[in-house]
Amino acid sequence: MFSYYFMLGVRSLRRNPALTALMVLTLAIGVAASVSTLTILHVMSSNPIPQKSERLFVPKIDNGPLEGFNPQGEDRSDPQSTYIDAANFLKSGQGERRTVLYSVSAPLEPERKDLPVMAVKGLALTRDFFPMMEVPFLHGQPWSEADERAGADVVVLSLALAEKLFGAADPVGKRIRLMDAQFQVVGVLKPWRPVPKFYKLIGGGSFGVEEEIILPFATALRHETSPEGSVSCRGRAEPGWQGFLDSECTWLQVFFETRTGADRAGLQDYLDNYAAEQRKLGRLKRKQPNRLFDVMQWLEFRKVVANDSRLSAWLAFGFLLLCLVNTVGLLLAKFSVRASEVGIRRALGASRREIFRQFLTETAVIGLAGGVLGLVLAFGALALIGMQSKQLKVAAHMDWQMLGLTVLMSLGAAMLAGLLPTWRACQVTPAMQLKSQ
Repeated sequence: MFSYYFMLGVRSLRRNPALTALMVLTLAIGVAASVSTLTILHVMSSNPIPQKSERLFVPKIDNGPLEGFNPQGEDRSDPQSTYIDAANFLKSGQGERRTVLYSVSAPLEPERKDLPVMAVKGLALTRDFFPMMEVPFLHGQPWSEADERAGADVVVLSLALAEKLFGAADPVGKRIRLMDAQFQVVGVLKPWRPVPKFYKLIGGGSFGVEEEIILPFATALRHETSPEGSVSCRGRAEPGWQGFLDSECTWLQVFFETRTGADRAGLQDYLDNYAAEQRKLGRLKRKQPNRLFDVMQWLEFRKVVANDSRLSAWLAFGFLLLCLVNTVGLLLAKFSVRASEVGIRRALGASRREIFRQFLTETAVIGLAGGVLGLVLAFGALALIGMQSKQLKVAAHMDWQMLGLTVLMSLGAAMLAGLLPTWRACQVTPAMQLKSQ
């Protein structure tokens, strides 16, 4: 019986093509607007590393001055770390792994004559970063512990930069001229772009492009490579690079990885004890709570999904509701002209339940058509959004979950809009319709 009603629904689409096209288009526009907005919100708020997000932690201690400090006010201190704290965290032995990182930019002089000198951007970090973040390698591997201790001139390249410099060949073992020094290539990454970019939310952008180069942290320090990102300095710093390292400037991002999520309490105890020791040394004058953020808490703290993004999603669903109201009116007009047909069917023995099923199935057919068109419009909207910038392009893509949601949303919206018109159609009195024929 369902297949019969489905065929009736398909035929009804052709009975009044103008009215049907208007209903399908109205429904499709509402679905496309809400789904495209919801898709971006879904990508922005997704867990970038679900397999270990509860075991990766960002520490935050407040090293700001007492001047202007309001303990009752909102905590506006920089969540980055000073070099002093980052170095101590690395030596602490806490957790399974620890890493520190910051953004860098450096001039690269290609050996190929057809390529000009280019500025490349990337990260300086410790080798624990690679297993912590599960970074995939296409060629080679991370630098060795010996290279890290020595601050050796070694580098890991992105696949895009490796292909630009060396073509499709494996470049491991070759050298590139970077920062006026010869760096040996030890690895090439596979395309890797967590969304959101949780490990570099400060200064790098939540949806920034992937890094072109990755250097050892000690190497970047030896070359006195200035941070290419956010730097917040409290108090006066001594001149020179060493003065910068010894200062209270915050510019480094630190991550701890624990064996299990339950080890968080022990890490918090370490952080509290560390802050207490630093206060005894005359640092950390503000007595603010020391905080640990796991990955999802870190995204929430950094407001990766801003309030205006959530508001945009609610407005899009409000627009969908408006489209549903219009669809209800169009369905009422469509079903009202079929009152005589309903009356004859009722006189021939069809029950109200059967009439209800028939018209609701026809509504579902309209919803299915609207869903397909809405899906096409949603893809177009996301493509237009992605053309605005590289960062938006990362977020503006649809996954299988959103594909399924689009179809379900369209069917559900159409059937919801069809409840009132279908109920009205079932109330037709057969005698009145037969008398009018």
